[in-house]
Amino acid sequence: MIEIEHVLPADIEKTSFRIIEKELREQGREIPEDKKHVILRAIHTTADFEYLDTLAFSERVLEKASDAIRRGAHIVTDTTMAMSGINKRKLAAFGGQVHCYVADPEVALQAGEDGTTRSAAAVDKAVREAKEKGIPLIFAVGNAPTALLALEEKIHQGYMPELVIAVPVGFVNVVQAKERIMASGVPYICNRGRKGGSNVAAAICNAILYNMK
Repeated sequence: MIEIEHVLPADIEKTSFRIIEKELREQGREIPEDKKHVILRAIHTTADFEYLDTLAFSERVLEKASDAIRRGAHIVTDTTMAMSGINKRKLAAFGGQVHCYVADPEVALQAGEDGTTRSAAAVDKAVREAKEKGIPLIFAVGNAPTALLALEEKIHQGYMPELVIAVPVGFVNVVQAKERIMASGVPYICNRGRKGGSNVAAAICNAILYNMK
């Protein structure tokens, strides 16, 4: 018989984190302490230890992200999956909300007229509304490199998000879009290479939120 490890439901996550750190120590590796909460949660979400090597952080980005959330920043995602995975109650405690505009009829119409993707058109809507309402934004992109490219264009035009979580997964323009965001001057958390996903985008958001008091 294959033995089952008996772990209380409330202890599964903590046990998983301990297993991850133990296996890394056995490899002679440690997670940087200041980024541990983000990297651990990314590995936990994916069971992929490569995130220790591929997650890249701009200078003081975690401090800047926490400050933006305390100032009431909203989070904009490129998929409903990422939106559903973010802890909205925790974000709301700081005055923020989570948005995903890809299913918005106005966005669909604009994308058709411009010959672009809904994800790119959604960036336009998010930035426009944020400027009108004076709301700081964090973008969490786990699927669409076109959203990152649209953000890069906005940044070159003078708009600066509080943070871009750049972790889309895929093969077409994924690596290029991530590299361009990292070169744009915006605060970023980026997973280099092809790996990522909506689950990773949500996990990084939650890691930041759960680390805040």
